[in-house]
Amino acid sequence: MPMPLVRVEHLRKEFGAVVAVDGVTLDADGGEVVALVGDNGAGKSTVVHCLAGVYPPTSGRILLDGAAVQFPHPLDARRQGIEAVFQDLALADLQPVYMNLFLGRELLRGPLRRLDRGAMSAETQRLLDDLDVRVDSPRKAIRDLSGGQRQAVAIARAVHWAQRLVLMDEPTASLGVAETQRVEALIRRLRDRGTAILLVSHSLDQVFRLADRICVLRRGRQVGIRTAAQTTGEEIVAMITGLV
Repeated sequence: MPMPLVRVEHLRKEFGAVVAVDGVTLDADGGEVVALVGDNGAGKSTVVHCLAGVYPPTSGRILLDGAAVQFPHPLDARRQGIEAVFQDLALADLQPVYMNLFLGRELLRGPLRRLDRGAMSAETQRLLDDLDVRVDSPRKAIRDLSGGQRQAVAIARAVHWAQRLVLMDEPTASLGVAETQRVEALIRRLRDRGTAILLVSHSLDQVFRLADRICVLRRGRQVGIRTAAQTTGEEIVAMITGLV
């Protein structure tokens, strides 16, 4: 069998005497949404942070296309084509949309290496059009956008640079119903484009709308993985609460 695009094997993460995650094994392929679910403290965000290079695993392996890799720093994960969208979004409010898209990867031109604002703005507009992200102009400041638009910009940035995997930690937690629907539509478009997505969400309704497979964690340990089309919300809740 071919190796999946991204695989985590027997992941364990300790913070001193606290074991946040122990024995998590899962994989994700292109064009697939894998959801991580569980109560607060189950270890979902810890798994995401290990894949993003924020935390080094205490033990276990991360494999990309079958090859073991290590991420001592988030930049190492980004160099391997893994991008993350965290709840704080990490957007620069006073900068325009296009500068946020190229934050830390600015395009330069000429012998003086000046910012190529025109090229960045044009590339940002092409990406927004491709993803159907509705922002008036790529030159608009982030602070002037709605919550849903900000989230869409953060996701678009991740998609633009991700070659393997996009990590999403509660991408709609602070959004209203209409903005949540738009972000979910964006996630479906990313899946249809062949992007691998690891999604953390407390909303089981959202998980069943978006995910192909569901990985359940409880108190840092993996309870099981279910195919979304072959399970029910009742079964997932029972796995989360320890009733099965």
